[in-house]
Amino acid sequence: MDFGLSQEQQMLRDAVARCLADTCPLEHVRECSERDNPVSDKVLDALQGLGIPGMMIPEEHGGLGMTLLDAALVAEQLAYAVAPVSFLASHVLAPLALSEAGSEDQKVRWLPKIASGEAHISVAISETVEARDGAGVTCRGGKLDGTALFALDFAGADAFLVADTTGRLHLVPANASGLEKIPLTTIDRTRSVGELRFAQVTAEPLADDSGFTAGRLRDAGRILLAADSLGAGQAMIEKAVDYSGQREQFGRLIGSFQAVKHMCAEMAAHHEPCRSLIWYAAYAYEAMPEDVSLAACQAKSHTGDVHRFVARTSTEVHGGMGFTDLVGLHYWFKRIGFDRQVLGGPESARAEAAVLQGWIKAA
Repeated sequence: MDFGLSQEQQMLRDAVARCLADTCPLEHVRECSERDNPVSDKVLDALQGLGIPGMMIPEEHGGLGMTLLDAALVAEQLAYAVAPVSFLASHVLAPLALSEAGSEDQKVRWLPKIASGEAHISVAISETVEARDGAGVTCRGGKLDGTALFALDFAGADAFLVADTTGRLHLVPANASGLEKIPLTTIDRTRSVGELRFAQVTAEPLADDSGFTAGRLRDAGRILLAADSLGAGQAMIEKAVDYSGQREQFGRLIGSFQAVKHMCAEMAAHHEPCRSLIWYAAYAYEAMPEDVSLAACQAKSHTGDVHRFVARTSTEVHGGMGFTDLVGLHYWFKRIGFDRQVLGGPESARAEAAVLQGWIKAA
């Protein structure tokens, strides 16, 4: 049995990698990160040419009907290039939500537009994992009240997909009366995040499934955040190895020092097993849905810890240069930090995994 990628998946991964190599050099990332809206139209247009916005949308609605494993491969390459583009919410979570819980009218109205790049939907489901005091959205009589933090792919959104305190999802137009949109500054300047405040905002609900679809989105989001960390970690390891083969101290390349060799080898040894963990979780999303929540928790928690170690160690290999903007290592470092915390940090994900396995009771 072949446990590797299919030929089509390898072609997808290579095509995205080539596209980003041509359109997203580090200097372009720097330029975008200094703007209020970091999203790069140039890179988005190039990805549109590959059909990425429609990859998770069924073919009958103008998409490619691909799988979450395909999306994980794209996420890995986007992180490798620290591409300042929307992807997780607008091109994966929103299409999944509409496909699984949207009405026929909602599917017809939104999915073709998302596939063509005409529409962009931000997603706010962080409160289904952990909620800050005073945060959370309630729905009464079709009206939303409250606050949703960390709406992903926030900038330029045409609508927001928001989970209420029961887990039900609601579509809210960006120009809805009573909706206040506040951009948030996070450590990761390559992605756009915002806060949503609702005051009697009219919303369009998706199916009332007792939070099932919100849970599916949470699983998918965790898997893709883990895949994102995988790509960022790969880039940091390669940069550490390259730097150790160029930097000299005491008349020798630092890569010849035993301590530096061990640091690079240890990073690779911790990093590489994460790949199969993420691929399994992404495959399980469609093939074994009964296993995916546990697999997503394990992938998110393990990669969160592993790639924090990779980020720190790669920076140490670079020495003082690792802290400068000249090298740009901090873009990957901060991206890994963002991935680690969004939709639950390692501790939260492990606690949820323990509940799923019956080791502890839910709080």
